Amino acid sequence: MKKFFNYALLFAVAFTISATLVSCGDDDDDNGQNTTEKELAMKEITTQYVENVIYPIYSSFASQTDDLFNKLVSAKAKYRAGTISQSDIDQICSTFLNARSAWERSEAFLYGAATDFGIDPHIDTWPLDRVALAKALSNKEVIEDLDDLDDGGIDNARINVGEQQLGFHGIEFIIFRNGQNRTVSALKGIEDDEAFAGRNISGEEELVFATAVAGDLRDNCFQLEVSWLGDAAPKAHRDRVEECEFNSTIVGSDFSYGENMLKATQLGSTMTTWRGVMSTILVAGCSNICAEVAGQKIGQAYLGTDLDYIESPYSQKSYFDFFDNITSIQYSLNGQQNTQAHTNSIMAYLQKYNSTMAQELKSKLDTALSALEKAKAGTPFVIEPHSANAKAAMDAINELDNVLNKAASWIAEN
Repeated sequence: MKKFFNYALLFAVAFTISATLVSCGDDDDDNGQNTTEKELAMKEITTQYVENVIYPIYSSFASQTDDLFNKLVSAKAKYRAGTISQSDIDQICSTFLNARSAWERSEAFLYGAATDFGIDPHIDTWPLDRVALAKALSNKEVIEDLDDLDDGGIDNARINVGEQQLGFHGIEFIIFRNGQNRTVSALKGIEDDEAFAGRNISGEEELVFATAVAGDLRDNCFQLEVSWLGDAAPKAHRDRVEECEFNSTIVGSDFSYGENMLKATQLGSTMTTWRGVMSTILVAGCSNICAEVAGQKIGQAYLGTDLDYIESPYSQKSYFDFFDNITSIQYSLNGQQNTQAHTNSIMAYLQKYNSTMAQELKSKLDTALSALEKAKAGTPFVIEPHSANAKAAMDAINELDNVLNKAASWIAEN
């Protein structure tokens, strides 16, 4: 099941709302001086946000997934040599969780390349189709195609493996079980998941699959990094994106996504007003991930709409994912990867021009993070999706979402 939020539509809506309201706000300005002051502040906010939130998070994500791929390449070779250790698996699991955290902390800005190039569903669709995975891993021809990394193994994963087996969750299933790191002894045996019954699939075949899928995950992360950072991304990453023939600029433009946002209002940018940029950050970015976490990631299972719609069930890190999602909002509002607001940030802007709203927004943000912190320390979501912790987190995130939209409207109108 793919996540079905329409980020592109939200992106367009954010600009439409902003453009409509900005004209009203400008009419109320006596001499235009306040508008100019605010627009300059918004430009500085955008620079701080792009360069100190988006860029470093995507760079970290690219680095972590590259590390994950390389560790799996090594683990596959060690497995065949009979030298693989529990330490090897534990290091893979740790690297996976670091990469996972970087991804989840980017979800307040999915409105860019992640959506335009279909990267989000490609690397992060759930639930995992274990039946299809079992069928693929029992096919010797499929395994051979994935195994040869020097002759299209990663491309074969990208093209021939379905989205419900690709990305984070296909790898997660192989290296985690029941909230614990997979054991070497389990990998040296035959896969015992019920979906694999009678297929005699070994850990070697699972590692072949995980390695090729991790290569595809890495390549998509390189695409995200290059799409936002442009020439500032590492040359090796840019070269790999070019080798994969991935798009990495705004459609119809030579601008990277970062350049497009930083050059808002200039010729060639798709962003025509600074208020439009603020609406994009708050509505298409922050509000959208709020709605997804509360309504889908928690809501589907909590309300019984779809009990299988649980993110990260094998590592049992669902609440950690949700916490990182809301942390991505915190970083976006604060203009830095910090709990404190930078001088050039949306939160500081609101504190200056509407302190009441700033206080309300910070209060709702803190409440949502606290609710998720409590949930992280309790029973995993996959084990108890109907818990009071889940309800408290869902309600707090919905309240945060309401205030985010209020803030976006106020900035657009004033």
